[in-house]
Amino acid sequence: MGAALAAALLGAMTLGTVGAVAIHAGAAPIGPADWAALRFTLLQAFLSALISTALAIPVARALARRRFPGRGALITLMGAPFLLPVIVAILGLLAIFGRGGTLNQLLTTAGLPPISPYGLHGVLLAHVFLNLPLATRMILQGWQAIPAERFRLARSLALTPMAQFRHLEFPMLRATLPGAFLTIFTLCLASFATALILGGGPAATTVELAIYQALRFDFAPDRAATLALLQFALTTAALLAGWALIRDTGFGAGLGRPPELPAPKGWRRALDAAAITLAAAFLILPLAALVARGLPGLTNLPQGLIGATTRSLAIALASAALATAAALALALATARRAMGHRLFDAAATFPLAASSLVIGTGLFLMLRPFAAPSDLAIPVTIATNATLALPYSYRLLSPPARALLADYGRLTAALALTPAAKFRLVTLPQLARPLGFGAGITAALSMGDLGVITLFAGQTNATLPLYIHSLMGSYRMEQAAAASLLLLTLSFTLFALFDGIGRRHAPA
Repeated sequence: MGAALAAALLGAMTLGTVGAVAIHAGAAPIGPADWAALRFTLLQAFLSALISTALAIPVARALARRRFPGRGALITLMGAPFLLPVIVAILGLLAIFGRGGTLNQLLTTAGLPPISPYGLHGVLLAHVFLNLPLATRMILQGWQAIPAERFRLARSLALTPMAQFRHLEFPMLRATLPGAFLTIFTLCLASFATALILGGGPAATTVELAIYQALRFDFAPDRAATLALLQFALTTAALLAGWALIRDTGFGAGLGRPPELPAPKGWRRALDAAAITLAAAFLILPLAALVARGLPGLTNLPQGLIGATTRSLAIALASAALATAAALALALATARRAMGHRLFDAAATFPLAASSLVIGTGLFLMLRPFAAPSDLAIPVTIATNATLALPYSYRLLSPPARALLADYGRLTAALALTPAAKFRLVTLPQLARPLGFGAGITAALSMGDLGVITLFAGQTNATLPLYIHSLMGSYRMEQAAAASLLLLTLSFTLFALFDGIGRRHAPA
C-alpha cells in the first residue's frame, strides 16, 4: 500500500505536472528568444560536458597510477561538489575570478585589463568546477575496474606504454566516457542557479532561466509552459541517449586484487603531478577564498538570516524524511516483486527526466486558481526536493533490499515475524547504511537548492540560498559570503549526521 501511494504521488509530481505543462503549452508558440535560449542551453551543456570530461582524463589517470600522502583525502574531496550548494560554489569562484577577485587584482596590478566572470565563459567555469570532480571519479572507477591481471599480462608481454593504452586503457575510456559526458550534459541542461547568477543577459539565457523570467517577470504562464515542455523533452532525450550508450569494457572478472597500473617516471611523472596539483588547486582555492572573505562577515550577519536558515532546515529535514520513506517503500516492493513492481521502478525513475523548474511550472499552473503561489512556497519546495532526490535514495536501496530478501526472506517467514517486528529487527538494521547515506544526500541537496523556491517564494518566506542570492543582488558580498559559510556548514553537517546515524546502526 505504501509503495502504491508513493508511486502515485511520484506520478502526480512528474507526469502530472508535465501534463499540466503540456495542456498550456500549445497557447504560446516558440519565439526567436526561446530558440536562442535553446541554442545557448545546448551549447553550454555540450561545452561544459566536453571540457569537464577532457580535463578529467589526465587527472583520473594520474590518481589511478600514483600513490602519495593525502591521495585518499583528495579522492574524497572529489565527491564533495555533488553536495556543494551551487550558490556557494559560485561565490567561491567569484572570490577568485570575480571583478574584485584575486585574479583581477593581480591583472590590475600587472597593468592588464580585468576579465568578467559573466556570460558563457562564466557559466562554463562554474559547471567545470562542479562537474570536473564527478567526471574524475567516474573515469577513475573505470581505471580501477581494470583487473590487475591484465596489467600483469601486459608487462609479461613487454607491451609498450602506447600498446598498453591501446589494448587496456582505451577500451575502458571508450566504454566510460560516453556515460560521463551524458551525465554531465544532462546535469548542465537543468542547471538553473548557475545561469541565474552568471548568465549575464539575454545572450546567455538557458531554457530554465527563460521559464523563471516568463513566470516571475513577464507573468506569461503559457510561454513558461511551452518552455517547460521543451526542457522536459531535452532532459528526457539526454537520459535515453545515456541509457542507450551504456557499454561493458569486456575485460571480464579478475581475482579481486587492487589494480596495478604502471607508474612511469621522468616527464610522465611530472605531468601527473601537474594534473593533480592543478585540479586540487582549482577545487580548493575558490572555497578557501570564500572562507577568507566570509569569516569577517560572521560578526555582522543580517537580521533575516535566522528565519531563512530555519526554513531551509525545516525543508531539508522534511524532504529527507519524505524521499527516504518513499524510496524504502518502493525498493522493498520491487525487491519482493509485488504486484505492479515494474511500475514502481518506473515511478522512481521518472524524476530523472524532470527538473525543479519543470515541476515548479506545472505546480504553479495547477495551484494558481486556488491559492497565491507565495502561500504554498514551503510545501511545494518540500515536495519538489523530495521528488528530485528520490531516485538517488532508491538506487542506493534497491540492491541491498534485494539482498535482504534473498538472505533473510525464508528465515523471517519461518519465524512468523509480524510485519512490524520484521521491519524493526531485520529491515531497518540491514538497510541502515544506505538509508542514512540517502537521507544525508537528500538533506544536503535540499538545503542548498535554489530552484523551485524562486518561482513561489516572496520576501517573507525565502530560504537560505534565496536569501544569499538577494544579498548578492544588493552587492552585500561580505554578508553573502558569511551566509554561504553557514549554508556550507549546515549542508555537510546534515549529510554527516544522517550518514553517521546509518553507519552506527548498521550491523558490524
